[in-house]
Amino acid sequence: MATAMHRDEAEAHLRAAGLKVTAPRLAVLEAVTGNGHLDADAVHARVVDALPGTPLQSVYNVLGALHGAGLLRRIEPAGSAALYESRIGDNHHHVVCTRCHAVADVDCVVGEAPCLVPSTAGGFAIHTAEVTFWGLCADCQRELTG
Repeated sequence: MATAMHRDEAEAHLRAAGLKVTAPRLAVLEAVTGNGHLDADAVHARVVDALPGTPLQSVYNVLGALHGAGLLRRIEPAGSAALYESRIGDNHHHVVCTRCHAVADVDCVVGEAPCLVPSTAGGFAIHTAEVTFWGLCADCQRELTG
């Protein structure tokens, strides 16, 4: 689901996840799909274009349902609001700019999931590793050295 999603595709994904197809769910799924990493306010701004009068709380509720159903991924970089993305089903990581807070995807660090092996797992069977890299994006580097 990395590119823009057509309405019939969105409906099929909702049904396959066991969710009822509703206008707000379709609008949120379509707003997030293929649009990088969005916080609830950014999703709400896109949804209101399609469904004027939609309350922000409804967007939060739908984001929670779509995340819970595995249709969206939620990431929470330190010091940032939760961000939602449609890239699911893989074990990719993220890089965050410490200046402008831009977020980009980083493919699995090495090999197959979980990509990293802890020194001790404490009896857990590890299946996923979540890594956030921090640094300066190319635009911020240019601005600072410009």
